[in-house]
Amino acid sequence: MQIFRDFSKKLEVRLQERLNFIQVVTGPRQVGKTTGLRQIAQRWKGPVHLASADEVAPPTADWIELNWRIARGMGEGALLVIDEIQKVPGWSERVKRLFDEDRESRSLKVVLLGSASLLMQKGMAESLAGRYEVIHAGHWSLPECREAFGWGLKEFLNFGGYPAAAELTGDFSRWRDFINHSIIEPVLLRDLLSLAVVNKPALFRQAFQLCLAYPAMEISLQKLLGQLQESGNVTTIKHYLELFEGAFLIKVLQKYSGSEIKKRGSSPKIVPLNTALVNARRDSFPPDQDTEWKGRLFECAVGAELCRRHEEVMYWREGGAEVDFVVKTQRGIVAIEVKSGRVKRMGGWSGFVSVTRMPCQL
Repeated sequence: MQIFRDFSKKLEVRLQERLNFIQVVTGPRQVGKTTGLRQIAQRWKGPVHLASADEVAPPTADWIELNWRIARGMGEGALLVIDEIQKVPGWSERVKRLFDEDRESRSLKVVLLGSASLLMQKGMAESLAGRYEVIHAGHWSLPECREAFGWGLKEFLNFGGYPAAAELTGDFSRWRDFINHSIIEPVLLRDLLSLAVVNKPALFRQAFQLCLAYPAMEISLQKLLGQLQESGNVTTIKHYLELFEGAFLIKVLQKYSGSEIKKRGSSPKIVPLNTALVNARRDSFPPDQDTEWKGRLFECAVGAELCRRHEEVMYWREGGAEVDFVVKTQRGIVAIEVKSGRVKRMGGWSGFVSVTRMPCQL
């Protein structure tokens, strides 16, 4: 069953407007960005031209111009969609020139899709200022998986939210192979290693494996470094974490503190943005028998959902007191403790209020 995701609904509304901005859709691989654009294309009342830089090798800026001119030649009200645009060297400069040529006529609507946040942001900041809007297509949520596959919380925690793998959940080995070989490995080996400078690929892979071994846990970079088989340094590990985060695989949460220096020097909490990534790297399954691990998955899923909804998500710890997540919202600070079993004492939240003296919500 296909559903029309929220990002598709938002994008479709924007494309109908008289305003003319490039619409940039970012998000991880295999969450339905291309499917969503195809759904929009089927409903579009004018001509449509779809092109993907993931299907040509090597793509060039001239390739962008060729597809742009094809769409331009289709006439009034044409829609141009270019997928995996970040793989084209010099893409933002060429898009800027072509868009500026067409901007006054408003005859061409342009949508760019990308699955590498850092590279997209760099290109947009350098050349496309004032010309684009961003829509994020995140991992699937529990309500979406319930609507599409009839899943409950147990299935969602076990298998995450990759729609293409949903039909394989009856065979764990086959499902795990799909997640590893069709989602994780293409991102690590094809996307990130080809688009960013990684001097030690083996160390890069080991670092990602360790990120998944400590879901939603605070871990010092020195400790992380000490568990790697190859030598590296903290600066290298930070760079790798930025790349994983830029590919929408994890979110690195900093400690909530009134001091920016303390915040930067604190140990991060690493939240994988899809529990499928975590379980696909484990040999034992299902996790139901391991109560502690099941609790970790639950906290990971909560953290991922918070990161999907809010820009600023952190954690807090002072001595033995801890708050799992601290979220900045328009209404103020929200302190969240995650409990997956019986309701236990809420000492962390009380300690947060007492130490920070911040008016917050539970």
